[in-house]
Amino acid sequence: MRMRKKLAITIGDPSGVGPEVLIKALNSKGLLSALSDIFIVGDSAVIKRAIMLVKPDFNINALKIIETGIITHTNFKTNSPNKQCGEAALSYIKMAVDIALKGDVSAIVTAPISKTSISLAGSTFKGHTEMLADLTNTKDYAMMFYGKPLKIILVTIHEAIKDVPKLLDKENILKTIRLAQKGCKMFGIKSPKIAVSGLNPHNGEGGIFGTEEIDFIIPAIQQAKIEGIDAIGPIPPDVVFHHAYKGVYDIVVCMYHDQGLIPLKMIAFDRGVNITVGLPFVRTSPDHGTAYDIAWKGIADPSSMIQAIKTARRLRVNT
Repeated sequence: MRMRKKLAITIGDPSGVGPEVLIKALNSKGLLSALSDIFIVGDSAVIKRAIMLVKPDFNINALKIIETGIITHTNFKTNSPNKQCGEAALSYIKMAVDIALKGDVSAIVTAPISKTSISLAGSTFKGHTEMLADLTNTKDYAMMFYGKPLKIILVTIHEAIKDVPKLLDKENILKTIRLAQKGCKMFGIKSPKIAVSGLNPHNGEGGIFGTEEIDFIIPAIQQAKIEGIDAIGPIPPDVVFHHAYKGVYDIVVCMYHDQGLIPLKMIAFDRGVNITVGLPFVRTSPDHGTAYDIAWKGIADPSSMIQAIKTARRLRVNT
């Protein structure tokens, strides 16, 4: 069965598990027959080695490869952060974005990168999300995560817990609620029910445990309702995910990273998918890191990469 769209998939940090889980994913049921619709962005030296490790039902000639030539057989280092792999990973992302913006593909899937490696290569980005937004001149964007049946979206991303309260304001929360609606529509949900989590225990108990709900979260929800968005809340964090899991809500707007990622990884640790909402094209990635400790040993689990590719096939922008 042919894919409904063309994808670009980066191999991520060559030193990590990205190349291995990608080859395993492409060899899985439902994807093996779709290789002609996929562009692999990564160096042949790395891909050949991953094929030798995985021994899939295809050879390198079956793949459409877009490469930089940065990583060769002689300079390839595995299982640890290094500048060269950081340079390669950054180049793969830029190439994938370029062909997506040209319209050659309608979605990109990104394998994990190392923040240490890209920093060694001179990057100041905290990760994929910020870099993709910069490369596409996207101002309003958010990280959404999907692990059936949960969808969560983050108001703040990679920030210290102590900094979260001062980073919250009505506009940031409202923007995320709007992006939550857009993210649900990418899944084909026309009128999503959007749960907005509180920040403090018991929603602050009327200000006793904190006033962020009163000061920012409730005003953002009220404005979203005026705009016709079905936003509900704030709902205490220790309650909202249970109801979302049961299907009461389509997505949960979370105030900070771990508030949303802990429940999602509890139910979908090996199959979670990261989605960037707001870009001019679909972007997904596995919800795990480079896993240097198990990389290039043939034991990495491809489940999250498989789900990232399948989700990229499913999603649509501008719906």
